[in-house]
Amino acid sequence: MPVFVSYIPILTTFFTLFFSYSIFSRYQEKGKGTHLLWWGIGVVMYGVGTFTESFVTLFGWNEVIFRAWYITGALLGGMPLAQGTVFLLLKQKTARILTAVIIPFTIIAAIFVLITPLNYSLVENYRLSGKVIEWTWVRLFSPFINTYAFVFLVGGAILSAIRYKRNPKSYYRFLGNVCIAVGALLPGIGGTFTRLGYTEVLYITELIGILLIFSGYLLNINNKELVNRRKELEIN
Repeated sequence: MPVFVSYIPILTTFFTLFFSYSIFSRYQEKGKGTHLLWWGIGVVMYGVGTFTESFVTLFGWNEVIFRAWYITGALLGGMPLAQGTVFLLLKQKTARILTAVIIPFTIIAAIFVLITPLNYSLVENYRLSGKVIEWTWVRLFSPFINTYAFVFLVGGAILSAIRYKRNPKSYYRFLGNVCIAVGALLPGIGGTFTRLGYTEVLYITELIGILLIFSGYLLNINNKELVNRRKELEIN
Protein backbone atom coordinates (compact mmCIF):
# COMPACT_ATOMS: atom_id res chain seq x y z
CA MET A 1 0.00 0.00 0.00
CA PRO A 2 1.23 3.54 -0.75
CA VAL A 3 2.28 5.74 2.16
CA PHE A 4 0.71 9.14 2.83
CA VAL A 5 3.45 11.11 1.06
CA SER A 6 2.65 9.18 -2.14
CA TYR A 7 -0.63 11.11 -2.37
CA ILE A 8 1.12 14.49 -2.60
CA PRO A 9 1.36 14.37 -6.44
CA ILE A 10 -2.45 14.44 -6.60
CA LEU A 11 -2.43 17.85 -4.93
CA THR A 12 0.45 19.00 -7.14
CA THR A 13 -1.44 17.95 -10.27
CA PHE A 14 -4.53 19.98 -9.37
CA PHE A 15 -2.39 23.00 -8.59
CA THR A 16 -0.61 22.83 -11.96
CA LEU A 17 -4.01 22.92 -13.69
CA PHE A 18 -4.74 26.23 -11.97
CA PHE A 19 -1.24 27.59 -12.62
CA SER A 20 -1.17 26.67 -16.32
CA TYR A 21 -4.63 28.19 -16.80
CA SER A 22 -3.34 31.42 -15.25
CA ILE A 23 -0.36 31.55 -17.62
CA PHE A 24 -2.32 30.72 -20.78
CA SER A 25 -4.96 33.29 -19.82
CA ARG A 26 -2.26 35.94 -19.53
CA TYR A 27 -0.81 34.87 -22.87
CA GLN A 28 -4.24 35.16 -24.49
CA GLU A 29 -4.86 38.53 -22.84
CA LYS A 30 -1.54 39.97 -24.03
CA GLY A 31 -1.78 38.38 -27.47
CA LYS A 32 1.97 37.84 -27.52
CA GLY A 33 4.85 36.49 -25.46
CA THR A 34 6.49 33.29 -26.63
CA HIS A 35 7.99 32.95 -23.16
CA LEU A 36 4.49 32.71 -21.65
CA LEU A 37 3.55 29.99 -24.12
CA TRP A 38 6.62 27.95 -23.19
CA TRP A 39 6.03 28.50 -19.47
CA GLY A 40 2.45 27.33 -19.89
CA ILE A 41 3.61 24.20 -21.71
CA GLY A 42 6.21 23.66 -19.00
CA VAL A 43 3.66 23.77 -16.20
CA VAL A 44 1.39 21.41 -18.16
CA MET A 45 4.27 18.93 -18.54
CA TYR A 46 5.00 19.33 -14.84
CA GLY A 47 1.37 18.48 -14.15
CA VAL A 48 1.35 15.48 -16.49
CA GLY A 49 4.39 14.17 -14.64
CA THR A 50 2.71 14.48 -11.26
CA PHE A 51 -0.50 13.02 -12.73
CA THR A 52 1.38 9.84 -13.63
CA GLU A 53 2.66 9.69 -10.05
CA SER A 54 -0.91 10.15 -8.81
CA PHE A 55 -2.13 7.36 -11.09
CA VAL A 56 0.43 4.90 -9.75
CA THR A 57 -0.45 5.85 -6.18
CA LEU A 58 -4.14 5.18 -6.79
CA PHE A 59 -4.09 2.29 -9.25
CA GLY A 60 -0.62 0.76 -9.19
CA TRP A 61 2.28 0.54 -11.65
CA ASN A 62 1.52 0.62 -15.36
CA GLU A 63 4.02 0.44 -18.22
CA VAL A 64 2.44 3.20 -20.32
CA ILE A 65 2.17 5.46 -17.28
CA PHE A 66 5.78 4.72 -16.33
CA ARG A 67 7.10 5.73 -19.76
CA ALA A 68 4.95 8.87 -19.70
CA TRP A 69 6.29 9.66 -16.22
CA TYR A 70 9.89 9.37 -17.33
CA ILE A 71 9.39 11.49 -20.45
CA THR A 72 7.40 14.27 -18.77
CA GLY A 73 9.43 14.20 -15.55
CA ALA A 74 13.03 13.31 -16.33
CA LEU A 75 13.08 14.87 -19.82
CA LEU A 76 10.43 17.61 -19.84
CA GLY A 77 10.20 18.49 -16.16
CA GLY A 78 12.20 21.70 -16.51
CA MET A 79 13.15 22.12 -20.18
CA PRO A 80 10.00 23.94 -21.42
CA LEU A 81 10.12 26.30 -18.43
CA ALA A 82 13.78 26.98 -19.21
CA GLN A 83 12.87 27.59 -22.84
CA GLY A 84 10.44 30.26 -21.70
CA THR A 85 13.28 32.00 -19.89
CA VAL A 86 15.44 31.66 -23.01
CA PHE A 87 12.83 33.55 -25.06
CA LEU A 88 12.41 36.14 -22.31
CA LEU A 89 16.08 36.96 -21.72
CA LEU A 90 17.94 36.18 -24.94
CA LYS A 91 17.71 37.53 -28.47
CA GLN A 92 14.99 35.87 -30.54
CA LYS A 93 17.51 34.50 -33.04
CA THR A 94 19.55 32.88 -30.25
CA ALA A 95 16.38 31.51 -28.65
CA ARG A 96 15.28 29.93 -31.93
CA ILE A 97 18.71 28.34 -32.45
CA LEU A 98 18.66 26.84 -28.96
CA THR A 99 15.13 25.58 -29.58
CA ALA A 100 16.26 23.93 -32.82
CA VAL A 101 18.95 22.08 -30.85
CA ILE A 102 17.18 21.05 -27.65
CA ILE A 103 13.88 19.88 -29.16
CA PRO A 104 15.35 17.24 -31.54
CA PHE A 105 17.65 16.04 -28.76
CA THR A 106 14.69 15.67 -26.40
CA ILE A 107 12.58 13.92 -29.05
CA ILE A 108 15.36 11.38 -29.67
CA ALA A 109 15.65 10.77 -25.92
CA ALA A 110 11.87 10.31 -25.65
CA ILE A 111 11.87 7.78 -28.50
CA PHE A 112 14.49 5.68 -26.72
CA VAL A 113 12.44 5.84 -23.52
CA LEU A 114 9.44 4.55 -25.47
CA ILE A 115 11.28 1.59 -27.02
CA THR A 116 13.66 0.52 -24.24
CA PRO A 117 12.92 -2.89 -22.68
CA LEU A 118 11.98 -2.82 -19.00
CA ASN A 119 13.14 -5.06 -16.18
CA TYR A 120 9.80 -6.07 -14.65
CA SER A 121 11.47 -7.82 -11.74
CA LEU A 122 12.42 -4.36 -10.40
CA VAL A 123 8.90 -2.95 -10.63
CA GLU A 124 7.32 -1.75 -7.37
CA ASN A 125 3.53 -1.71 -7.52
CA TYR A 126 2.95 1.74 -6.00
CA ARG A 127 6.28 3.39 -6.77
CA LEU A 128 7.98 4.78 -9.86
CA SER A 129 11.71 4.45 -10.44
CA GLY A 130 13.96 4.75 -13.48
CA LYS A 131 15.90 1.68 -12.37
CA VAL A 132 13.45 -0.54 -14.30
CA ILE A 133 14.86 0.78 -17.60
CA GLU A 134 16.93 -2.03 -19.06
CA TRP A 135 18.93 0.11 -21.48
CA THR A 136 20.65 1.98 -18.68
CA TRP A 137 22.38 4.35 -21.11
CA VAL A 138 18.96 5.84 -21.93
CA ARG A 139 19.03 7.47 -18.50
CA LEU A 140 22.12 9.43 -19.56
CA PHE A 141 20.00 11.73 -21.73
CA SER A 142 18.26 13.34 -18.76
CA PRO A 143 21.38 14.86 -17.14
CA PHE A 144 22.15 16.78 -20.36
CA ILE A 145 18.58 18.06 -20.72
CA ASN A 146 18.33 18.89 -17.02
CA THR A 147 21.66 20.72 -17.12
CA TYR A 148 20.28 22.83 -19.97
CA ALA A 149 17.16 23.50 -17.88
CA PHE A 150 19.26 24.35 -14.83
CA VAL A 151 21.50 26.80 -16.68
CA PHE A 152 18.67 28.78 -18.24
CA LEU A 153 15.85 28.43 -15.72
CA VAL A 154 17.80 28.67 -12.48
CA GLY A 155 20.65 30.70 -13.97
CA GLY A 156 18.23 33.08 -15.66
CA ALA A 157 16.29 33.59 -12.43
CA ILE A 158 19.49 34.24 -10.46
CA LEU A 159 20.75 36.69 -13.10
CA SER A 160 17.43 38.53 -13.07
CA ALA A 161 17.38 38.60 -9.26
CA ILE A 162 20.84 40.20 -9.19
CA ARG A 163 19.76 42.77 -11.76
CA TYR A 164 16.52 43.67 -9.96
CA LYS A 165 18.15 43.83 -6.54
CA ARG A 166 20.00 46.97 -7.63
CA ASN A 167 16.72 48.78 -8.28
CA PRO A 168 14.52 49.49 -5.21
CA LYS A 169 11.47 49.78 -7.51
CA SER A 170 11.96 46.16 -8.59
CA TYR A 171 12.09 44.62 -5.11
CA TYR A 172 9.16 42.28 -5.77
CA ARG A 173 10.79 41.08 -8.96
CA PHE A 174 13.96 40.39 -7.00
CA LEU A 175 12.01 38.28 -4.51
CA GLY A 176 10.08 36.64 -7.33
CA ASN A 177 13.18 35.50 -9.15
CA VAL A 178 14.70 34.17 -5.93
CA CYS A 179 11.53 32.09 -5.47
CA ILE A 180 11.73 30.83 -9.05
CA ALA A 181 15.41 29.90 -8.70
CA VAL A 182 14.83 27.95 -5.48
CA GLY A 183 11.62 26.39 -6.80
CA ALA A 184 13.35 25.23 -9.97
CA LEU A 185 16.18 23.68 -7.96
CA LEU A 186 14.00 21.55 -5.70
CA PRO A 187 12.67 18.99 -8.24
CA GLY A 188 16.25 18.42 -9.40
CA ILE A 189 17.24 17.65 -5.82
CA GLY A 190 14.26 15.33 -5.56
CA GLY A 191 15.30 13.65 -8.80
CA THR A 192 18.70 12.90 -7.30
CA PHE A 193 16.99 11.15 -4.38
CA THR A 194 14.86 9.22 -6.89
CA ARG A 195 18.00 7.79 -8.49
CA LEU A 196 19.02 6.66 -5.01
CA GLY A 197 15.67 4.93 -4.53
CA TYR A 198 13.84 7.59 -2.49
CA THR A 199 11.08 8.61 -4.91
CA GLU A 200 8.91 10.07 -2.12
CA VAL A 201 11.40 12.93 -1.67
CA LEU A 202 10.69 13.94 -5.28
CA TYR A 203 6.96 14.14 -4.54
CA ILE A 204 7.59 16.64 -1.74
CA THR A 205 10.09 18.77 -3.65
CA GLU A 206 7.81 18.88 -6.71
CA LEU A 207 4.97 20.41 -4.70
CA ILE A 208 7.13 22.93 -2.85
CA GLY A 209 8.97 23.73 -6.09
CA ILE A 210 5.87 24.55 -8.15
CA LEU A 211 4.42 26.60 -5.26
CA LEU A 212 7.61 28.69 -5.14
CA ILE A 213 7.67 29.12 -8.93
CA PHE A 214 4.04 30.26 -8.84
CA SER A 215 4.85 32.70 -6.03
CA GLY A 216 7.73 34.07 -8.07
CA TYR A 217 5.50 34.40 -11.12
CA LEU A 218 2.91 36.38 -9.12
CA LEU A 219 5.54 38.63 -7.55
CA ASN A 220 6.95 39.51 -10.98
CA ILE A 221 3.50 40.28 -12.38
CA ASN A 222 2.46 42.36 -9.37
CA ASN A 223 5.69 44.35 -9.47
CA LYS A 224 5.07 45.25 -13.12
CA GLU A 225 1.49 46.29 -12.39
CA LEU A 226 2.61 48.44 -9.45
CA VAL A 227 5.18 50.21 -11.63
CA ASN A 228 2.54 50.86 -14.32
CA ARG A 229 0.14 52.31 -11.74
CA ARG A 230 2.86 54.62 -10.39
CA LYS A 231 3.55 55.87 -13.92
CA GLU A 232 -0.15 56.56 -14.45
CA LEU A 233 -0.31 58.50 -11.17
CA GLU A 234 2.77 60.53 -12.11
CA ILE A 235 1.22 61.41 -15.48
CA ASN A 236 -2.05 62.45 -13.86
